[in-house]
Amino acid sequence: MVMSKLFAKIVKVRGTKNTPGVFLGGLRVLSVDGTLMDVPDSEANARVFGYPGSRKGTRAAFPKVRLVLLIEAGTHLIVDALMCPYRMGERVKALKLLRSVSEGMLLMWDRGFHSYAMVYQTLEKGCQYLGRVPANVKFPIERVLADGSYLSWIAPDGKSRKKGCPRIQVRVIEYTIEEEGETKTYRLITSLMDIVLFPATLLATEYHQRWEIESTIDELKTHLNGRKTPIRSLNPREVVQEVYGWLLGHYAVRTLMLQAAEHKGLSPLRLGFTGSLNVIKRSIPDFQGLQPEQFPFFLVSLS
Repeated sequence: MVMSKLFAKIVKVRGTKNTPGVFLGGLRVLSVDGTLMDVPDSEANARVFGYPGSRKGTRAAFPKVRLVLLIEAGTHLIVDALMCPYRMGERVKALKLLRSVSEGMLLMWDRGFHSYAMVYQTLEKGCQYLGRVPANVKFPIERVLADGSYLSWIAPDGKSRKKGCPRIQVRVIEYTIEEEGETKTYRLITSLMDIVLFPATLLATEYHQRWEIESTIDELKTHLNGRKTPIRSLNPREVVQEVYGWLLGHYAVRTLMLQAAEHKGLSPLRLGFTGSLNVIKRSIPDFQGLQPEQFPFFLVSLS
């Protein structure tokens, strides 16, 4: 498929050590999350993607495609993405997105992605992690550290145990936040054991400040798209192509925003996505008038 191959060929992390907010303690910060997109209610789309659950005797209005994204937190660039039917869980695709993480990175995820496999396979890639944990998952306290976090273990699930996978030591960070008049308790686990370089307060603060992946999803689904019917294709193959087209469009806009921010020495997150998109739209007539000798400049900018 042309668009998916183009996406795989072009997209990559782009933030540098001079880009504010891209690194934490020398580690490039990435986030993973998922979303759903409505697709046209054709027989082929329904068969491949499926409908969400609904009340007995009723059916949802549209089939849905599940989209799982890997995002560079400091630039909002979508650096990898996978699609699957609605019935397939996000965790399965999130594990496959680990193909794009490596040593020198820090991967953040929300509680819906927590699993032994996620921890184990992230470490296998040489990547560090900082993930939120569901309330029902318990961690016995082995040793309390000076910053209030504590060491514990995560045990392999049944499938991993049969493969001979060992238990893994984790550092647990617990804290509370006042949200809408309520006190909520959060728990994070991490592979970052250095409490001097990565104290608990820093990791808790950074997790919430950098957890802006939902803003990126909103940019993609609401502001960039902007149609009442975001996806128009009646066949699954074309649906996949169309979604990757939107992903490429978002990547192009965010790349230009990053270049503009770097020119002024700013964080790219200080630039408004909608305003930047409007500037680009108004400039389209100028781009259409480019001469052939001017094309290399723009090709280099996106390479």
